[in-house]
Amino acid sequence: MKFDHAALQVQSMDSAIAFYTEKLAFTLNHSAINEEEQEEYAFISAGDVRIELIQDLTSDYSLPILKKPFCPHLCIEVEDLEQAVSKLKAMEIPILRGPLKIENEETWVYFSDPDHNILEFIQWYNKK
Repeated sequence: MKFDHAALQVQSMDSAIAFYTEKLAFTLNHSAINEEEQEEYAFISAGDVRIELIQDLTSDYSLPILKKPFCPHLCIEVEDLEQAVSKLKAMEIPILRGPLKIENEETWVYFSDPDHNILEFIQWYNKK
């Protein structure tokens, strides 16, 4: 088996695409409307990470409450967490929790997109 993508629900496709491409440096690969399912979708990617954004065209999306333990979440590995956190702050993306650290193992931070989808950046040390 091979991981293909994660899907995230969004309120506004245009706003979501702008957030991921302009603030997190993802690339828009493809977008379309599925008339049968009444959904708009877009595939975005950065490195090996591929996300499908989905907007339900038949109803309004209620933002989920942001609270611990921040699950479910999408975790993205970065090479330099300190640099990634600096970029989040520069883009005025609020950090929900962290950076947190397990000595000699990992350090991570939780944040969210404008639709309250929880994202995590993680940096591994001594990755096996």
